Amino acid sequence: MKNILLLVHGDKGLEARLQVALDLARALNGHIQCADVTPLTLYPADPMAWSTGMALDEDRKLEVELRQRLEPRLAAEGVSWNWTESVGDIGVCLTNQSLLSDLIVVNCRRDAFLADHRRGLVGDLAVHARRPIMAAPETAPGIKLSGAAIVAWDGSAPASAALRSAIPLLTQASEVHLVTVGELDNGPSAEDAAVYLSRHGVRPQVHAIARGKASPDRVLLDLADNLRAGYCVMGAYGKGRLSEALFGGVTRRMIEAAALPLLLDH
Repeated sequence: MKNILLLVHGDKGLEARLQVALDLARALNGHIQCADVTPLTLYPADPMAWSTGMALDEDRKLEVELRQRLEPRLAAEGVSWNWTESVGDIGVCLTNQSLLSDLIVVNCRRDAFLADHRRGLVGDLAVHARRPIMAAPETAPGIKLSGAAIVAWDGSAPASAALRSAIPLLTQASEVHLVTVGELDNGPSAEDAAVYLSRHGVRPQVHAIARGKASPDRVLLDLADNLRAGYCVMGAYGKGRLSEALFGGVTRRMIEAAALPLLLDH
């Protein structure tokens, strides 16, 4: 997990994303690719694209100012980094640039400039980019990798993918808590996952929590708060995005409510 793709844009979540990416790069001796994406806004009532062109020019000016502010700061942070620029759909641009990336850093919640992503940028990237996603709350001061970490386990393929992706991070945690909520329908058990982790030098504490009135996401978030966990590892959209969009789901609710960074994989 050396190549970290960071979404750079002048929105209110940038500082949290940047701090998380810096913490990851330092801990993993990694490289940050700053992906400066200017969204392309199309106006249906503008057949000559004049309004689109004017809006794009204004957005590009703002991005130039942002780069002028950030480059000196990055140069002083003591990490390896580079800067790329692209124009277009945020999800498509990040997906294209993620082909040689190990991890993508974005925010949990959507900002106004992501209005076109009705189901969320995190979901689009998890499904289409096929890379682990570190989704940071807008208020995150960074990510604490040396403290406690939570792994949400349900035996699914996405949960397994997230677990495998998280190994470089979990080996740095002071304690790892492997959590199941309710009965597993199928797939490897929590004990199987614990054995897998032990072969990587990670010896988790297994928590089998009975399904009660609280939803699994609420149970996970409460446990994370009680343990003061630095981040949570979980599979994304294990029941399919259409099902989650129609009926709600753990992934969507975690993304909306999490107060700590989430490492997600599909």
